[in-house]
Amino acid sequence: MTRIAIIGGGPAGYEAALVADQLGAEVTLIDRDGVGGQCVLSDCVPSKTFIATSEAMMAFSHADRVGVRTVGEVVTAVDEVNARVKALALAQSADITRRLAHEGVTVLSGTACLKSAHLVEVQSPDGHVAEVEADVVLLATGARPRVVPGAEPDGERILDWRQLYDLEELPTHLVVIGSGVTGAEFANAYLAVGSHVTLVSSRERVLPGEDVDAAELLQTVFERRGMNVRRGRAARVERRGDGVVVHLTDGTTVQGSHALMTVGSVPNTAGMGLEEAGVALTEQGFVQVDRVSRTTVPGVYAAGDCTGVLMLASVAAMQGRIAMWHALGEAVAPLRLKTVSANVFTDPQVASVGVTQTQVEAGEVMTQTVTLPLATNARAKMQGITDGFVKLFCRPGSGTILGGVVVAPNASELIMTISLAVQHALTADQVAHTFAIYPSLSGSVTEAARQLMLHDHEG
Repeated sequence: MTRIAIIGGGPAGYEAALVADQLGAEVTLIDRDGVGGQCVLSDCVPSKTFIATSEAMMAFSHADRVGVRTVGEVVTAVDEVNARVKALALAQSADITRRLAHEGVTVLSGTACLKSAHLVEVQSPDGHVAEVEADVVLLATGARPRVVPGAEPDGERILDWRQLYDLEELPTHLVVIGSGVTGAEFANAYLAVGSHVTLVSSRERVLPGEDVDAAELLQTVFERRGMNVRRGRAARVERRGDGVVVHLTDGTTVQGSHALMTVGSVPNTAGMGLEEAGVALTEQGFVQVDRVSRTTVPGVYAAGDCTGVLMLASVAAMQGRIAMWHALGEAVAPLRLKTVSANVFTDPQVASVGVTQTQVEAGEVMTQTVTLPLATNARAKMQGITDGFVKLFCRPGSGTILGGVVVAPNASELIMTISLAVQHALTADQVAHTFAIYPSLSGSVTEAARQLMLHDHEG
């Protein structure tokens, strides 16, 4: 029986453990922070739970579009919201723990150190040290929020995203530093629940890594709703009285009640013997892996945020599964990042998969493109949706769908249709001839495909 040692209990770790157990391996999962990892306990699950509250608040604010009027002020009970966030995170962790136990996975609580390719040392919380021998080791240690010198979080006024759920009152003025996915999501959520929000962006626009049309639309929506989007780079953050002062590199300042630092993540790879064991790291400390999750040491694999490949829970889980399939001799397809769909949980949401507008404009790939505003969709009109679009890219000639972008309230669901098309190399004709419910927002996907089909035939 093959012995598997997995270091880290997040999506990469626990999904790998379930696959390895299913394939008959003896699996030991070593976890330091709690099963589910930061994703479940303090990152993805809590943040999306909080965002669900903001979506409910936003629905109230949009109610007049569909003929519903609210009586009195709608108020967010922050203590109740945060209690629900924490409870749901713990419940999800408990569900995963029960599943692992049911499948026979051994879970050890403690801090792991890689002594060699086949030996992991585990120090438990009470100081006891044990050794776990393994034929295969999977590193799935995740990442943590990056700390900017001079803007160290204190958990009270200067915060990282893990500390938001300990606040007893809603920030009166939240200054969000960083306009990537995490910054945009929290800026949108706190604006919706009643905070005044200033979003400090060091780039030309919010969401610099996303589709430019989607990012520009989202920034327009943010500013229309009252968010102050400020261009600049934070040099330091100081507490002053009952608030904070954010000092920008251009000499100007932004004052608020709280500051939220969303300036990226760093891998949890230091101090655990990786380099001593021969595991190669990048300059930033990420574990170097190939497309089947192998490190530079035979028998040692890595998956998830500690690899820096693409910091998404879905990618982490797939990397972990691929590692186990490969290590245990199963047929496996290497990770294909071009088929990975991603979503920004703002209002509206921004979802994407495959080829990007940036690649098209850079001449890296030739495509035909159609962008269809949701404003023309019957279902969108019924729901009072005025902002959003569906964009499809296809290959000239063959009409193969290469990618797409959806900006809509439920883009995270709608993108699945386009993801299936990209994954299986469907053509615009095939998508166009697929029945969509009428009326539905998904009808805009098939309509965009019909327009691509028409353009292709005209070409």
